[in-house]
Amino acid sequence: MPLLVSGVVLAGGRATRFGADKLAADYRGQPLVHHAVHRLAEVCDDVIVVLAPGALGDGLPPGVRTVNDTTESEGPLAGLHTGLLAAVGSDLVVVAGGDMPDLQPPVLREMLRVLEEAQVDAVALAQDERARPLPCALRTWPAADLTHALLHAGRRRLRDLLDASRLAVIDEATWTALDPDRRTVFDVDEPTDLTR
Repeated sequence: MPLLVSGVVLAGGRATRFGADKLAADYRGQPLVHHAVHRLAEVCDDVIVVLAPGALGDGLPPGVRTVNDTTESEGPLAGLHTGLLAAVGSDLVVVAGGDMPDLQPPVLREMLRVLEEAQVDAVALAQDERARPLPCALRTWPAADLTHALLHAGRRRLRDLLDASRLAVIDEATWTALDPDRRTVFDVDEPTDLTR
């Protein structure tokens, strides 16, 4: 039986460096967050967008599920935990930031292939000899349990989850063969990034 896969888009951050509602900013004719949603939808059975507490998610693409962080300013690991709990019916999740508009489906599929075939609970991409926290692919329940434990220990970074997981890292040569321009790891931090 094929495994069910959910996409989780982390969209609850404050975007302080950007100075405005970054995820609503126009990028190639659409709000920035739409691009991450559409790319994940190409490889996932459903897509969940994790919003800040109280945010409504108006204007998201049809069919997207939304959930809200339960507390303000708890960091990306708390947002991921919220998304993992919403993905309880899925075996695997692919996680990306809402500010990552150019995710490449072949790279995401390779991450899922490695996750399915290896004896690991998480897959990340290597960049500059380190594992990048986003995008990543996770086994839903092991990641939810570990994230819960890390949050209770006061940990807040996505890298904390990768460091504590049975992790496979796809080397740069492998994933850049599928994405020579390295667009999968491009994210928007400042307004000038929208034109890069």
